[in-house]
Amino acid sequence: MGLLISFSLLVEVIATDKEDVAFKDLDVAILVGSMPRKEGMERKDLLKANVKIFKSQGAALDKYAKKTVKVIVVGNPANTNCLIASKSAPTIPKDNFSCLTRLDHNRAKSQIALKVGVTAKDVKNCIIWGNHSSTQYPDVNHAKVKIQGKYIGVYEAVKDDNWLKGDFIKTVQQRGAAVIKARKLSSAMSAAKAICDHVRDIWFGTPEGEFLSMGVISDGNSYGVPDDLIYSFPVVLSKDKTWKFVEGLPINDFSREKMDLTAKELVDEKETAVEFLSSA
Repeated sequence: MGLLISFSLLVEVIATDKEDVAFKDLDVAILVGSMPRKEGMERKDLLKANVKIFKSQGAALDKYAKKTVKVIVVGNPANTNCLIASKSAPTIPKDNFSCLTRLDHNRAKSQIALKVGVTAKDVKNCIIWGNHSSTQYPDVNHAKVKIQGKYIGVYEAVKDDNWLKGDFIKTVQQRGAAVIKARKLSSAMSAAKAICDHVRDIWFGTPEGEFLSMGVISDGNSYGVPDDLIYSFPVVLSKDKTWKFVEGLPINDFSREKMDLTAKELVDEKETAVEFLSSA
């Protein structure tokens, strides 16, 4: 009853372990649960455990959900888990699957805002490239900051290139680990906020002149990223719930190296996961 009072649009909460109930006629699926990495566990062991989980969930989506369902994968390793879910749901368009890198996107905006002395709302067009891991590349070469009512480039606003190419990137990359160290648990409210941001923009579109970061299926043609990876790109969303790449952004050598590094990690993850998928 308390939930119904607190959330006026909430009609019902159904707790179930039955796939035909949980996945029936879904408009949106937020896949939060995954096998967490435990002490002494190698990454391949983590991938093996999660392939089983996301193969099962992908198959359930394929069987029971609407073909228009929007699937957002949060459970880590989110990019590769999302790829496995998509491959296990062949009748649902690949473009309907995305993974959450909005938390990293929000963290990048917050770091810039703190450095410049503005609010996060005054920072736009940060980019998270690649994997939701420590290889991700937070890129602010195309980002802008609103100062005294006017947007200027982040490099012009911050006036500290060494910080932007060093500590800023490391802070965003390692923020999740820092949260775990501080509270002995992973991110909670900030992750929930990022999920809400992600779903809201899918449903209502991105504001004009802005783009955001989402892990989506690569096409082999955009920004030199290999085909068939769930890779975080800058995207814009329209009100019909479709997304498209932000095209034509110039990529310097510094960015190219970091974008390729995180793509290589995703290729390696994919190869391992697909091997497990074929034997699962």
